[in-house]
Amino acid sequence: MEKPPQIAVLGGGIFVRTQYIPRLSEISDLFVLKAIWSRSQESANSTVELARKVFPYVECKWGEEGLEEIINDSSITGVAVVLAGQFQVEMSLRLLKAGKHVLQASSISEAETALSHYNSICVSIPGQPIWAVAENYRFEPSLVECKKLMEEIGDMMSVQVIVEGSMNCSNPYFSSSWRRNFTGGFILDMGVHFIAGLRMLVGCEIVSVSAITSHVDTMLPPPDNISSIFQLENGCSGVFVMVVSARAPKIFWRVVGLKGTLQLERANKDGSHGYLVSFYGADGQCKTSFYPFSGVTEELKAFIHDISQATLKKGSNYEAETRLSFVEGAQDVAVLDAMLESGTRQGALVQVKKF
Repeated sequence: MEKPPQIAVLGGGIFVRTQYIPRLSEISDLFVLKAIWSRSQESANSTVELARKVFPYVECKWGEEGLEEIINDSSITGVAVVLAGQFQVEMSLRLLKAGKHVLQASSISEAETALSHYNSICVSIPGQPIWAVAENYRFEPSLVECKKLMEEIGDMMSVQVIVEGSMNCSNPYFSSSWRRNFTGGFILDMGVHFIAGLRMLVGCEIVSVSAITSHVDTMLPPPDNISSIFQLENGCSGVFVMVVSARAPKIFWRVVGLKGTLQLERANKDGSHGYLVSFYGADGQCKTSFYPFSGVTEELKAFIHDISQATLKKGSNYEAETRLSFVEGAQDVAVLDAMLESGTRQGALVQVKKF
């Protein structure tokens, strides 16, 4: 019987504490959590204390010395990098160079340079290390189901994505300093997940965008509002509207086709948060299904499966889950980068960089 892979988590922030540790706890039979690392001893200790309720033997690591110990530990095959966006790519490349498989939280910077470095690493290391990017929306059961239903609505005529967020002082991420100092701010950090869902849903690339941005809420970094028109490679057009902080939050995707309409809307059912899928067929009838959030869990399961298979097939290039690929994550960011660029140019048409 094969041994479960041993993994480490880098980061001790909000997302690690509220999402990664609880979600990893749900699938603790699939892997061994060997270590948790943070920059400071205090952060590492408090995060490990939380994790030890389920993972009693997890090791506490911090600082450069602790990081080197993880890098040099050959028993650790996979690492989840959940750090401030400005440091993610640099840290991921350092781990990949050491032969580790990496699951990186979604923020991506300088993607072209990063991909060039990654390709160089893959040439020099037998059995290509996996570089996965955690967008998680591509793994949400609601979006997976919507993707299946897309065939039934016929040729696309219109696409809408409306995101009215709730990034106010009661949100734990509101005071996150790195998001405030990050190019694109909350629009990029939050919006990338909805672009990931959009691209998966329509099944083709966004080729060009035109956008207007504004800064209204001075408690938030600029811009905090964006309205964009986008063109898909299949000729269909759509709109993407995002308000970082709204008094009445609402999130939905809506695709209108020749034979029907598909809508995916943020909802709450019996105390469970998730998405409501509504399918309007040619007969005028509406069928609805509710799917609780589980994208982070499904994504972690996919990554653990990939590193297990890659270890078994060491020496050959294992084909990892494409929904997790760095290229997919880079393409999501490229769409938002183009929208933000258009916003600085008063709505000028901008071509989306293709990876």
